Amino acid sequence: MNDRIPLATADETRQAEGSYQGSLDELMERAGTAVADLVAERYPGRVAVVCGKGLNGGDGRVCARVLRERGREVDVVEFGDLGEPDVVVDALLGIGLKDAPREDVARMIERINGSGKPVVAIDVPSGVNASTGEVAGAAIRAHTTVTFGEAKVGLAVAPGRFHAGSVRVVDIGLGAAEHEHALLTPAVLERVPGKTERSTKYRAGSVLVVGGSRGLTGAPVLAALGALRADAGYVTLAVPESALAAVEAHLLEAVKRPLPEDPAGRLLPRTAEAILEAAERADAVVVGPGLGRSDGTRDLVLALLERLPVPVVLDADALWELEPFARNGATVMTPHSGELARLMGTEAAEVDAHRLESVTWAARRFAATVLLKGPDTLVGSPRAGVLVAPYGAPSLATAGTGDVLAGVIGAFLAKGLEPALAAGAGAVAHGVASRLVSPQAGLVAGDLLSGIQRALEGEGRDLAAFP
Repeated sequence: MNDRIPLATADETRQAEGSYQGSLDELMERAGTAVADLVAERYPGRVAVVCGKGLNGGDGRVCARVLRERGREVDVVEFGDLGEPDVVVDALLGIGLKDAPREDVARMIERINGSGKPVVAIDVPSGVNASTGEVAGAAIRAHTTVTFGEAKVGLAVAPGRFHAGSVRVVDIGLGAAEHEHALLTPAVLERVPGKTERSTKYRAGSVLVVGGSRGLTGAPVLAALGALRADAGYVTLAVPESALAAVEAHLLEAVKRPLPEDPAGRLLPRTAEAILEAAERADAVVVGPGLGRSDGTRDLVLALLERLPVPVVLDADALWELEPFARNGATVMTPHSGELARLMGTEAAEVDAHRLESVTWAARRFAATVLLKGPDTLVGSPRAGVLVAPYGAPSLATAGTGDVLAGVIGAFLAKGLEPALAAGAGAVAHGVASRLVSPQAGLVAGDLLSGIQRALEGEGRDLAAFP
């Protein structure tokens, strides 16, 4: 089962180059020829190859020579005017960049971007940090990236992934290397246990959803439906008493547990005892969808974290003003960039600019599995690398889709998957579902539910990890 694809950092790539038994010139010849092959296949007309002084520039010069040998018109450019090419090959910087490009390189990058011509980037688009996906200054906006050996982290993690275009990974015979991070494939869903002839509703996974408040009754309903469509056998909702009528009207299949509430319709801290009682037959608990924000709801979340022995998913309002906690059971946190920024004491833009660093920081600070939502959903663990789930369609940017995801992860935890795998598989199922269902324009969260079923039944297994 090929359920993950290694993602290489710059150091890991250098390790693979160092363990190669031949010469760097051999690797350069193969790399440059691979780029020439792609240009010849996809891009007719005159070619401008923009070369820096390092190995990336060497790859570019090989590419230029091979294309000339095949009869193409090629200009090799270091700095200055591009001329009038039909396609540009970016061989400026490669994988070594850590900070913003220096001023003269930045000007060349902007000149390439401003040309309006398709750009083929070698290994990574110049200006993108290959190890993190961060973009500290000017960066090439590639139409296609040809990368060697293994895909680079910076091609899969935003904002770098937005600069990569379509990605072709080419085997040039690099040596072996260890990899910290990986990209999940839809095959990971084969790891989710299905129901068998011996299953009962409890053995198939029992999930308790805790949430809801006045005006926010839809969120726990969507989480419960997400768990059910992810094949949980039994789902219970613990909601404020005033939410019961709305919940009953929209959800028949789950058991409801109405609980005392404050004057604003939010669950009280003293409801912890009743929730713990309801959790006695649960294999996982989802806390937060529609919970509301108050000192009381925060205290309730902390009480549950201290006392629940089963895996817990913390979503939405359960993350509000959360501090590091100690507990015996597994925990999965599911913030978007704004929620994670509040936990970090920074702005969402900072999280978006440093996604890999942010999710790693949060996983270690909270000693929990942290799923950072986004087009490149990241799953960080306290003592392991990051998993990337890149399948979500743009249509997921709508209210309620995160509640469905929380329910799916809850179901996978209840079926016995370890936290990082449950979170990663949940993100893959959620993303694949978004690409299976219609409409893509105007999608609402409930549309995902049939897609979750279809993804678990095997549809979408052929979706490519890279566009």
